[in-house]
Amino acid sequence: MVHSKGLKFGIYEDYGNFTCAGYPGVVGHLAGDASTFASWGVDYVKLDGCYALPVDMDHGYPEFGRQLNLTGRQMVYSCSWPVYQIYAGLQPNFTSIIEHCNLWRNFDDIQDSWASVESIIDYYGNHQDVIVPNAGPGHWNDPDMLIIGNFGLSYEQSKTQFAIWAILAAPLLMSVDLRTIRPEYKAILQNRKIIEVDQDPLGIQGRRIYKHRGIEIWSRPILPIHGQYYSYAVAFVNRRTDGTPSDVAVTLRELGLSNPSGYRVEDLYEDVDYGVLSPQTKIKVKVNPSGVVILRADAQPSFAYNAIPTRTPYNEVFRLSKK
Repeated sequence: MVHSKGLKFGIYEDYGNFTCAGYPGVVGHLAGDASTFASWGVDYVKLDGCYALPVDMDHGYPEFGRQLNLTGRQMVYSCSWPVYQIYAGLQPNFTSIIEHCNLWRNFDDIQDSWASVESIIDYYGNHQDVIVPNAGPGHWNDPDMLIIGNFGLSYEQSKTQFAIWAILAAPLLMSVDLRTIRPEYKAILQNRKIIEVDQDPLGIQGRRIYKHRGIEIWSRPILPIHGQYYSYAVAFVNRRTDGTPSDVAVTLRELGLSNPSGYRVEDLYEDVDYGVLSPQTKIKVKVNPSGVVILRADAQPSFAYNAIPTRTPYNEVFRLSKK
């Protein structure tokens, strides 16, 4: 029934005697539960870590992963392994985690609030030197679900979560009633250009490259690559709550975009193509409080600046006015 709707079938379990809600866990039933999930046509297995000793997870999580593989059915394996060990003061073995899990949690469960989303953004930014190197195709850091379309986020905040999750190369798991979601939130979740950034084949997780007085800039290398120059997705985030949009002005070179042939720049929410800009071009974005502007800058193979209208000075910025 689930598959007939074009959806995937996910299930929750726990490497412990019980789940966090008190239902039976997989301990003592690893092979049987894996076989049952496969027979049910499960596509995605989330294995939590309540009622388990964190020190036992180094054996238990890989073993359940092996049991899933032995069924012969491809199932995405989501682990809570590292977060429980981090909370217990243990150093997770990310080499093993990467080998055995498709995605894993590093931090708190998300709640339906902007404060919760902010705490996750801060954690991933503050610990990026440890977190980022572990991500890659087939093995991802998981900042938890999207709460877009529920009750806790404004429209601007919803756009911010989606954009930052894409920069983080995060799994995009909706947590919303699809029967009642409002059109403007549905449009965020269906933004194909931002999904394309999230699912970029390079699988490189982005980083926070600037943070000052409530303004943050996040950047992620993506395809296409020309010579030594990556393309980039860049998100400008306004963490201020002073009630007015903030202007952010910066050259492409200051963002680390130094391809002498330039970059074709596009606003992924406003769906505006600004053509090919040089590294010296200063861009200026207007970012609403708790909002985001996300740009895609595709590296160009040859010199082709052609986008700025002739009535505008070449080194003038393009202005993005958010509604």
